[in-house]
Amino acid sequence: MSYVLEKQQFVVTPSGPLEYMEESDKRILIVDDEEAVRDLFSTYLSEHYPCTTASSAEEALVHLAREPYALMLTDMKMPGLSGVELLRKVVERYPDTIVIMISGVDRTQRVLDAVRLGAFDYLVKPCDLDVLDLCVERGLERRALLKMSKSYKRDLEEQNVELANRKTELERLQAQLVHSEKMASLGQLAAGIAHELNNPAGFIYGNMSVLSECSNSLMKLLAFYDCLPLPSDVATEIGKLKEEIDYNNLAADFFSIIADCREGSERIRDVVQNLRVFSRLDEAEFKKIDLHEGIDSTTRLLSRYYGESRIILERDYGDLPLVSCYAGQLNQVWMNLLVNAAQAVSGEGRVQIRTRLEGDTVLVAISDTGCGITPEHQNKIFDPFFTTKPVGEGTGLGLSIIYGIIERHGGSIKVESELGEGTTFTVSIPVNARLNQVEESEIEYAGENSANPDKEFVNR
Repeated sequence: MSYVLEKQQFVVTPSGPLEYMEESDKRILIVDDEEAVRDLFSTYLSEHYPCTTASSAEEALVHLAREPYALMLTDMKMPGLSGVELLRKVVERYPDTIVIMISGVDRTQRVLDAVRLGAFDYLVKPCDLDVLDLCVERGLERRALLKMSKSYKRDLEEQNVELANRKTELERLQAQLVHSEKMASLGQLAAGIAHELNNPAGFIYGNMSVLSECSNSLMKLLAFYDCLPLPSDVATEIGKLKEEIDYNNLAADFFSIIADCREGSERIRDVVQNLRVFSRLDEAEFKKIDLHEGIDSTTRLLSRYYGESRIILERDYGDLPLVSCYAGQLNQVWMNLLVNAAQAVSGEGRVQIRTRLEGDTVLVAISDTGCGITPEHQNKIFDPFFTTKPVGEGTGLGLSIIYGIIERHGGSIKVESELGEGTTFTVSIPVNARLNQVEESEIEYAGENSANPDKEFVNR
């Protein structure tokens, strides 16, 4: 079979996406054991496409391994590996290469078999060169469209991930803003209650001492009257009255009531003091504070958890310097961690608070002997609205708020947990965090992301 190529047939005019392709996206490999066919196709297509020829399937695989080709024209019947075997290997190893089969056999079944194996098209020898040109152009366009679709899909997936991260971050910010407003209102309410209770509680507490002294004086007077000789009729009437009012037990009960009232007024005074320390509205500025004082005031407010003998609270305090921070915000951290630790302990258990100084950083570790956290949940516990508690018992915001507060103070928090053994949260806070650093962190955390929507968010 011979092929004659006339000069007027060199009419290859790529259009559309081909005009904007790079050279590597138009590279063609021509595989045929007949040199005349190879030269014919190569001469015709090389006007607009860089072409390489191979006389066998083995040589074609060598070329493919050396550099990528956008399209391959291959004969069906060749010595050694056939065109079908070559097609299988190319589809398996080089899926981005378009394959066009060329054969002298015009059988429908063979065409279908080639297409099923992955061939883009099937041409019958002798094929019209214009048809060949059109087929090559369509194959390269299809490859370009597939590459673009993969690129678009990849970009969409990346944008979806970024949008999901932004949504999570916005939910965190919204939750923290809402929680901060609630905590500010709660702090004002607590401070207001503490202020309103402080004066009347002070009256009661102060007057209890005076009442006790006056009662002692009255009892001395009554004891003196009991020793005086009285007329028999008067003594009889007084005896009846004493019996009627249970005089002998009345004195003991009276002093017991005074002692109970005194203890109650002391408790009210302590609650008021703890509320003032916890809310810290009188110390809302950024200043140096004693962390142990804040932790102790928080544990006293949690007496319903730690006032029972069911949970043993251990304190292992190190020697800590004063720490620069917003005391009220850190008290929220201790409150949430201590409540979570107590709720994690079912039955009898132990909660330990351990503080240490390492360099310029204070470490506060709160450990419990509770149920622990599963490994798959440990990476999610700081996400907003994530909770392992039953519906109605948790909002999923506590640890998210804690994370934000600690981050704004320039610190960090990590969790170590073993299922069935317990959990330890370790909070690291710099001793000398500067006010401008904390304020800049708050501004960047709450405002920068909304001002720069293209900024990449990190999913925690």
